Amino acid sequence: MDVLQLDVSGRPQAWITPREAAVIYASDGVAWTLGRAFRVLRGGIQRATGLQSRIELHPIIAVKGAMPSRAWQATPSITNPKLFARDKHLCAYCGRRFGFDLLTREHIVPTSRGGRDSWMNCITACRGCNGSKGNRLPDEARMTLMYLPYVPSLHEDMILRGRRILADQMEFLLASVPRSSRLHG
Repeated sequence: MDVLQLDVSGRPQAWITPREAAVIYASDGVAWTLGRAFRVLRGGIQRATGLQSRIELHPIIAVKGAMPSRAWQATPSITNPKLFARDKHLCAYCGRRFGFDLLTREHIVPTSRGGRDSWMNCITACRGCNGSKGNRLPDEARMTLMYLPYVPSLHEDMILRGRRILADQMEFLLASVPRSSRLHG
């Protein structure tokens, strides 16, 4: 299970491994934590005290130090797994749900016609509908979008990355996701 790393103000920064989190704990880099400890790491015996060192890992840690504000304003990168998760594995044209292998990244305005490979121009489509639309605009192919594309927030992006997310982590991330997001449904 990975740890959700935040900056000190509570903005998600990355998913990190328990080992990476332990380094932050050991170097006194944790400002605060959320959630119940989900793992205890044990180290060596301290010569002076005779006690074994231990670190309790929490599912969410805020790291000391300032993060540049421009890092928070970046648009999340688009990948097929995140796109398909954003669209709930539903074809935007026929509305049916498909497995990953039967889905494609569909460009509303085809790239050959100047369309960009961006969150606002890409939707999930099944292979059949993508082939039917071809190199046309949806209205030229007499196809209607069943939902509109949108750019995920960075909180949504952390969810869309497809990790196994603990309940504490999901609750924290969803608290900052707009109620209109498909991730709430």
